[in-house]
Amino acid sequence: MKALQHLLTHSFSGKALAAERVTENTGKRTPGVDGALWKTPEQKAEAIQSLTQRGYHPLPLRRMYIPKSNGGRRSLSIPTMRDRAMQALYLLALDPVSETTADPNSYGFRRGRSTADAIEACFIALCQKDRAQWVLEGDIRSCFDRISHEWLLAHIPMDKAMLAKWLKAGYLENRRLFPTEEGTPQGGICSPVIANMALDGLERLLAAHFPKKGREAKRTKVNLILYADDFCITGASKELLEQEVMSLVEQFLSERGLQLSSEKTVITHIEQGFDFLGQTVRKYQKGKEAKFFITPSKKNVKAFLAKIRKHIKKSRNLTAGELIAELNPQIRGWALYHRHAVSKDVFHAVDHEIFKALWVWAQRRHPHKTRWWIKEKYWPSTGPNRWVFTGILKGEEGQIRVVRLHSADSIRIERHTKIRAEANPYDPAWEPYFEKRLDVQMVGTLKGK
Repeated sequence: MKALQHLLTHSFSGKALAAERVTENTGKRTPGVDGALWKTPEQKAEAIQSLTQRGYHPLPLRRMYIPKSNGGRRSLSIPTMRDRAMQALYLLALDPVSETTADPNSYGFRRGRSTADAIEACFIALCQKDRAQWVLEGDIRSCFDRISHEWLLAHIPMDKAMLAKWLKAGYLENRRLFPTEEGTPQGGICSPVIANMALDGLERLLAAHFPKKGREAKRTKVNLILYADDFCITGASKELLEQEVMSLVEQFLSERGLQLSSEKTVITHIEQGFDFLGQTVRKYQKGKEAKFFITPSKKNVKAFLAKIRKHIKKSRNLTAGELIAELNPQIRGWALYHRHAVSKDVFHAVDHEIFKALWVWAQRRHPHKTRWWIKEKYWPSTGPNRWVFTGILKGEEGQIRVVRLHSADSIRIERHTKIRAEANPYDPAWEPYFEKRLDVQMVGTLKGK
């Protein structure tokens, strides 16, 4: 492990890959406390040469906040470009280790895994008649902010001095320097992998107490599905989850300086349903027949529509084409996220709500025009669908093209095939398996799904 880290962190290729990662990702335009960005080829070349361990000391993090759906704020701590690149450099060696030691049913921030895999794992664990009927919905309180530094330094397999520098760098807010005594910053490139490694072992702990095979497995029906710091644990009874499983989870977390959120951690019967990763998992019992559905959660749909309505309302100065160009990625991205669930009716309802918001937008732009005039201008009668919001967009070279609003309902619903729990993208033996999954995803994309 140490030899691999030394090889990667001292090689020119490793440094070039690290610099490329931080200059090509979504945060490339977000500077740290030094205000530096690596934009030009000269800056990138100079940056690669600066990634040396000797004399390296990370700068404090830049603290910023983003709003949460519950009205609160989530803190982000942004490292400088150089510090991000140094983390990316060490991550080249740390990530393969993390994948090899990870729990099989951990799906967050891992290559080749997604929320769709976690949701499908819920389906497999709960859908049949003989499966578990109770679910522990777990939420770890401020997971990233509270992980014990002592535990991380003792258990994360990387250069301890380097890890300590990142963990103790502190952060700047209102020109004041604050120390960091616990947690790994949300915003750091290594933070998701480090947090995953801190939570690895929970599934193995549960499996040791509640085997997944034999008579004991049929009695307890305990399964863990983990996505970052959100998780659910199935069980045969409420008492089992409350008296045995929860105590094991609390003990596991306390060793890492963490604890469950008492407000968000609840035990629910599957017929009542529960929300997980923006979707509602529920079994409906009608007489002798039981139907199992996973649908977009009401909270998620409400938040999405609120975001769209707000965007439309503040876009009074945009043309229809410009507004469509901004809305299409949001609508398509949201619909693609939910395309593996039972979403068709929800998609249709969402499209109708977006139509109503756009109609109000058009009426405000043309208060003295008739409804028929507005309809023909923005919803012209062309093609098989007469009610598609349409506009004109000018290209960079002045060319004009007609653009139309994507509908959520146009996204095809399809069943997701869950990744095999033991699959490892760094193991050459699994290479054909991941290539096949990638081919399937590309075919779906080419079909416009």
